[in-house]
Formats: sequence, structure tokens, C-alpha cells
Amino acid sequence: MSQEKKYQQCSISVMDTIADSDIVFDEKGISNYYYEYKKAEAEKVFKGEAGKEKLEALAAEIKEAGKNQPYDCIMGLSGGVDSTYVAYLAKQLGLRPLAVHFDNGWNSELSVMNIENIVSKLGLDLFTYVINWEEFRDLQLSYLKASVVDIEAITDHAIFATLYRLAGEKNIKYILSGTNVQTENTLPKSWIFPKTDHINIQSIHKAYGTVPLKTFPFMNAKVKRYYQKIKGVRSVSVLDYAEYNKQAVKDLIQKELGWRDYGGKHYESIWTRFYQGYILPTKFKIDKRKAHLSDLIFGGQITKEEALAELQKPVYDAVQQKMDYDFVLKKFDLTEEKFEAIMQTAPRSHYDFDYEKPIDLRYPILKPVKYIYRKLFPVK
Repeated sequence: MSQEKKYQQCSISVMDTIADSDIVFDEKGISNYYYEYKKAEAEKVFKGEAGKEKLEALAAEIKEAGKNQPYDCIMGLSGGVDSTYVAYLAKQLGLRPLAVHFDNGWNSELSVMNIENIVSKLGLDLFTYVINWEEFRDLQLSYLKASVVDIEAITDHAIFATLYRLAGEKNIKYILSGTNVQTENTLPKSWIFPKTDHINIQSIHKAYGTVPLKTFPFMNAKVKRYYQKIKGVRSVSVLDYAEYNKQAVKDLIQKELGWRDYGGKHYESIWTRFYQGYILPTKFKIDKRKAHLSDLIFGGQITKEEALAELQKPVYDAVQQKMDYDFVLKKFDLTEEKFEAIMQTAPRSHYDFDYEKPIDLRYPILKPVKYIYRKLFPVK
């Protein structure tokens, strides 16, 4: 039996052996996450004049690709900081984005207000994709009952699929992504699961679901390759080319767009707030603030002392937590006893669920063909 790892915290950040039991430290006590951040920053982030030139060159490409279309790019709009800043930058660059909001039934009133202000003040066209609630509810309940950690994978998968499909349908070549190194590079592998794995979604639903998924927007690797290789759709992380100081951006969008803060990363969704603020720390012993704050430390936006002070605060406001708890149970039609039984169930790995044997096991002869194909046409 392996000896339990002694507690240690990164000498630079707030990542520690509680957040990730696989974390490693060098002789100075610096964790692997610092070096991973700095490597990603050096390779992907462009600041100052270099970033400005990159953004302007990218904007010119986007305009040229979409010059005969109603829109030259497409972007997801949640009302959070990242997507709001992407929308702001797009208009500053003279682009004509189609904003797409994915409504999975969990919007807060504040998120709706923020989105209305954003599209109104920036003059954006907004397309709202409303998920089939009965299907999505059944899928979320399946993930809860499965006791896997990445319950948000299904929302991320559906957003990703919806953006690619709409881009293909409307002949839009560029998806403006809000993903970025500066605020979300650090994320232990034990906290997440690949968002594009449609087989895992089907597997978990098969084990626990009761409502057929007739309309859920699945996206597999083959379909994604079609949009990338045939339709020429490309996703670009524009925030890595911009000056992205989190607090400065919040101040900017508050002033320019009337944006209001949610109090947490991705807390524009009631479900995400409850998942990150209650389910993750209670059942999985995960405080996502450690990763987000560490990125801000690595990027020089805050000090470690400021991050430690932030971690001393409750993950969740007690009054808001109680309201959200009651709301979530009512929306899922769960009794407190049933929900708490789910919370007491031991966590399981996503890899415990195998909907069907992978193609490599069902048809071994195809394995080398599949390998060569993926080498020639990698999914990016």
C-alpha cells in the first residue's frame, strides 16, 4: 500500500496536495502547475504590441473569410467575464459576430440581464439555443447518480457541438473562443473529463437515464473533423492575444456594458454555482478557487497572500447556498433524502462507464487504420 502523501502547498501558488494528490514539487517547493503555466504562456500568450499585431492580423483574416456573409464569426455568450470580453473585443476589432447563448434551463436572472445589456450596447445579433429540458434534466440526473466528477461536461459538449453546427450551417469559418491561459490554464486532470467524449455521455446515460436523448446535440470526432476539414471551421482563443487582467476587464465591462459581477467564475448559471460551490467541495473535496487563483498568481495579477485571504472566505454564501439547494432539488424533483443519498455515494471514475467496447477492441484490424487517420487528420 502506498504511503499517504504528506501535505504540501506550492511555494508560489495555492495549489496543494489536497487539490491534487498527483501534484509534484521541485527542490524549491514550486509545483508542476507553475511550470505548466509558464510554458503555456510562453507558447500561446502574446502581450503588448505583439498581441495587438496578432489580433489585428486575425481580425483581417476573419473579415476576409466572411466578407460575403451576414456574419464573419460566431461566439458563445454566457454573460460571464470571458465571453463578455470576447464580445467587446470583437466589436472593437470591427468584426460581425453572431452571439449564441446556450440555455440549459439554469440561467440566473442576473445572467439574463447581463446578456441583454451586452447584445444591446454592442449591437449584436443573438441566437439562443434552448435545450430540451426533459432530456437535459435526465442527463444531469444520470451524471449525479453515476457519481462522476465532471457533471459540467455535458453542457460544455453541447455548447461546443452547437457552435460548430451553427458555424457550418451559416458558412462561418471562425469561432471566437473565450478559453485562455491567463485565467484557466491550471486544472488537475482528476477534476475533469474530455468534453468531446460523446461515448462516455451515452454510457452514463444508458446506465442511469430514462428519457431517450433524441435532440441532444452530440458531437463526435468524425463530425468535428468534417466541420474543420470540409467546412473550414476554426476555433481561435482571442483572449490570449489581448491584455487580460481579470479585475481591469471586470471594471471595463461594468463601465462600458453595465455588466454586473456574479461573485464567482461561471456563477452566471445557478447549476454551476451549486455544482462548484456545494457538490464539488462537499462530495469531491475540490475547491476550484485554488486553480483559478493560482493562475492569477502565476500571471502576476494577484499575490499569494491575496489568494490565501480569498480562500479564507466561504466557498458559498450560506443564504444563497440554501436557496440554491432548495431550487435545485425542486427543479430535479428530488427529495432531500434522495439527493443526500447521491451525495453520500462514493465518487466513481468516468472510465468505469463503457457504453460499447471501443472500436479498437471490437475490430482490432482497424486499429492501425484509425491510428494513421488520426495522424493525418488530428482533432484540434
